[in-house]
Amino acid sequence: MAFMLLLSFQAAKSQELETILLASDDASLLSEKYLDPAAKGLMHSMNSGWYTTAKTHKLFGFDITIGAGAAFVPSAEQTFAFIPSDYSFLVLPNGETSLNTVMSENEVETTVDVRIPNGDGTFNVASFDMPGGITKDLPINAVPAPIVQLGLGLPFNTDLKVRFVPELEFDESVKSKLFGLGLQHDLMQYFKPLEKTPLHVSVLGAFTTMNVNYLIEDKNPNDNVSVSNGNAEFKMNTWTVQAIASIDFKIITFYGSLGYNNGKTTIKMKGDYTVTYDVENSSGTTIGTVSETVRNPIHLDFKANGPRASLGTRLNLGFFKIFADYTVQGYNTATAGIAFSFR
Repeated sequence: MAFMLLLSFQAAKSQELETILLASDDASLLSEKYLDPAAKGLMHSMNSGWYTTAKTHKLFGFDITIGAGAAFVPSAEQTFAFIPSDYSFLVLPNGETSLNTVMSENEVETTVDVRIPNGDGTFNVASFDMPGGITKDLPINAVPAPIVQLGLGLPFNTDLKVRFVPELEFDESVKSKLFGLGLQHDLMQYFKPLEKTPLHVSVLGAFTTMNVNYLIEDKNPNDNVSVSNGNAEFKMNTWTVQAIASIDFKIITFYGSLGYNNGKTTIKMKGDYTVTYDVENSSGTTIGTVSETVRNPIHLDFKANGPRASLGTRLNLGFFKIFADYTVQGYNTATAGIAFSFR
């Protein structure tokens, strides 16, 4: 499942990212730049797949939808510019001016040098490897998200839509859960002469919340960062409002929408992290080492919002449906799947 695949890569990369704490006060900005396209892509893909027609169910009719959305990361966001003046203590070797993001096709790590003045003529120095991208391990260069959804017809030509993934545990270190709720209301009921035509129009409002927690274990004793009670928390909230139109024939449905998305993702790195530096004098000679412990060192916020427009089609084989659509938005998104729909 795409959701499990994404989580496994996030967990794997977190082991490398703990060394970013050697960057001291620069660690948060560097982490934000690295993770930004994955967070934004996930928010865009989670707002997809809420409907495959503007037509709502009859009372107590229902559907079960299974699919996936994939938000494509723009090529310009596979790297980010390293602007030295934005950082207090960091230098890239060989005059490099950019770094890979997590969604880069380039897996090569980049060494980052750290030099922190102590105010007495000495410096705390270290270096760490900034990880490359992970997209070569994915089927396509896109951020995937699952769709597991139940739709139920309510009174007043309104559908209730529910997404629910109970708390799951992967490899005894990653826990995740997801919940989403949406309402789709038919507008054609207010235009009686048009009710018998294949044209249907409705409005949709929906939100999704997802939580992921995973342990950060100290697997590399030689990376100058030791971990105690390490834990990363990921929380995403998204919502979307859309106006939907569809032309529904017996065998095929064409649908489209215009709307607006909004989302916020928070990532926190919690626990106690002890970082060890070499101490150099002004001439660059190592004169000792020093260790510092930081608690709950990183708190990142990501936002994604903007208009969206979708076009799609659905093949109707009785109660069995096959659908696919494409959405133009901040991160263009393709969605596909199957549904079992009754009444």
